[in-house]
Formats: sequence, structure tokens, C-alpha cells
Amino acid sequence: MTGDANTTIVRDLMAEFAGLTGLDPPRARPRRYLWTDAYAVCNYLELFRRTGDGTYRDLALRLVDQVHHTLGRHRDDDSRTGWISGLPEEEGEAHPTRGGLRIGKPLPERKPGEPFDERLEWERDGQYYHYLTKWMHALSRVSRVTGDPVYVQWAVELAKAAHAAFTHVPSSGGRKRTYWKMSIDLARPLVPAMGQHDPLDGFVTYSELRAAGGRIDLTPEIADMAGICRGGSLATDDPLGIGGLLFDAGRIVQILEGSGRIAQLAGREGFAHENLLASVLDAALSGLARFSGGGTLRYPADYRLAFREFGLSIGIRGVGPLAERVRENPPLSRQADALMRYVPLADEIERFWTDPKNREAGTWMQNREINTVMLATSLAPREFLTV
Repeated sequence: MTGDANTTIVRDLMAEFAGLTGLDPPRARPRRYLWTDAYAVCNYLELFRRTGDGTYRDLALRLVDQVHHTLGRHRDDDSRTGWISGLPEEEGEAHPTRGGLRIGKPLPERKPGEPFDERLEWERDGQYYHYLTKWMHALSRVSRVTGDPVYVQWAVELAKAAHAAFTHVPSSGGRKRTYWKMSIDLARPLVPAMGQHDPLDGFVTYSELRAAGGRIDLTPEIADMAGICRGGSLATDDPLGIGGLLFDAGRIVQILEGSGRIAQLAGREGFAHENLLASVLDAALSGLARFSGGGTLRYPADYRLAFREFGLSIGIRGVGPLAERVRENPPLSRQADALMRYVPLADEIERFWTDPKNREAGTWMQNREINTVMLATSLAPREFLTV
């Protein structure tokens, strides 16, 4: 499929998303969901880059504003009101991310003392760490594209708030860990388990923000996340998780390009995470081998979750640029060349889901907004994959 054809499809997909969620035309109570919106911001920036049409830049900025004024404030069905940070109105407007951002789930968060129900918890509101890091990345991209430093400042303030709330030392002792899910006010964990790739994602995202020129120092947070990363297993056969590894690998390489150090991710004060990039690429290769041998891409649409597959195809779309950047480093170049063998998987995923008949499946329609946006990202991934 040509770039022009992709641009046309992406424009249509993002127009569909804007109408479905109350972005354009704007609704008084838009339906915002943090993960989807982070990808959508990058998609509008990509359409602006491709077409030069300022309407798409303006949609990205309007979406940022809607997210902050919807997910940065308490729910309509909550007895609490105002900014979830607790800041007064004027100060909250100036610092909309200081209390984090809600997920945007349909049900209220679990109340203190209310029994845990795993099925219901997936539909309950709160804050997810890995959603917050995606929004930090989106804000960083807005700052780069517009030249306005306030967006990366908001991203850094979000990083500070999230890190302080989500990281903890277990009561049994040992190294710091991160919680999977926190309450809306960041006062208590709702799911205390740690996401497998959350520390890596935090480490890379904080490093991205530092490289973007945020005025607030994130050195202690970067060091914390590096310590949590050490010794953890990254391997997964989940396509969304594999795609996340590839996304992080691509960002690591871009962050390192300026310093000329491709073997490690080094901090300004001498801290270094040895062999990080090689470990991430190894885990991605292992996961791709297992996933591609599993045969799930041969299933009919009703038995597939498109957004998880798009996580993989988006990550794969960054492999080519990554391979070019590590060409002068033989060990990393060999890993990148091995990854290039899996590029046809992205083509296969996109070809399947761009077929309108497959987008009539129940699994598509039940997750229509996230599927629509992530398909658009896969077809036009440059802004999302760039730091």
C-alpha cells in the first residue's frame, strides 16, 4: 500500500475516532480514554507532518486539552470535584498533570474496603502506570512539534507524580517495585502486582523526557527505574508486549544517537544500564519466534483482538529505522537483522484489519475506538515512534 493511500485511510480512521469520542465536533462531555488518546495525539501530529494541514495540529492540541480537563478531574459520578491533584482551579489549569490522569474506564474505582473482583477491576477507573507513560510520550511529541515547552513540562510533572505514587518498597523488604494500578487520587494501590515491562517503560520514558529538555531533574527517578529493571525477565509472547519492547528499543537507540553510545543507556552523572538494548532486543526476538509459531494470525476476526496485534505491528514498523541506526555496532546489527525477518507480520496484520469485512467482527466493534486509532498508528507510525 502506498504512502498516499495510507494517508487517506488514516485521515478517515481519525475522523471516525474524532466523531465517536466527541473531539470533533466537540461535545460537552467527550468520551476520553488515556491509552487511546495518547496514540491519537501522535496520529494527528503525523497527519500534520504529512499534509501540512494545521487542522490536524489543532486537533492534537484540542485532544490534549480535553484529556486534561476530563481525565485530570474527578468523574461526574464522584462525590469529589475539581482537579484530582486537589489543586485550586487556576493552579490546576497551569499544572493539569500533577495529580496524574484517570484511565477513563466506565465504572467508578473500587472503594476502600470493597472486595476485589478481578473481572470488574478491568472495567473500573483508577490510574495505570503504563497509560501514564504513554501520555508522557505524547506530550513530549507535542512539545517537539509545536516548540512549546509547556507540554514537556506537563509530561515531567506527570512523571514526578506517577513515580512518587507507583514506586514502593515491599513490606517484606527488598528492592523497590511498582504497582500496576492506583486509585484516582494516587493514595492507595488497587492492583499491587507489578507490570512486567512497566519499569523498563518508565526508565526509557523518563530518559526521553530528560533528552527533550524538561527543566525538572528526573535523575533520581531514572536511577530508581534502572534498579527495578535489573534482573527482571522481559520475555513475553503477548503481541502487545512484544510491540512495546520494540517501541522501547527504538526509543533507546534514538536517545543514544546524540551521545554516540549504542551499547548502553547512560545518564549524565555516570549511571549506566549495561547491555539494556541487547537484552530488550533478545526478549523481542524470543517473543516473536513464539508468537509467529503460534498460528493466531490464521484465526478468523471474531477470535482475534486487533489492538493487541497492532501493538506488535507498530513496534515492527520501527525495526527498519532501528537497524539503520545500529548498523555500525555488529552485535546489535545482527539482532536487528534477525528482527527484520518478522517485518512481513506487520504487513499481514494490517492487510487483515484494513479489510472492511473483518472490521465488522464483534471483537472489533467491542473495542472500536482503540482498534481504529491503533490501526491508524500502524499505517502511519513515524510520529509515535519518534522521540
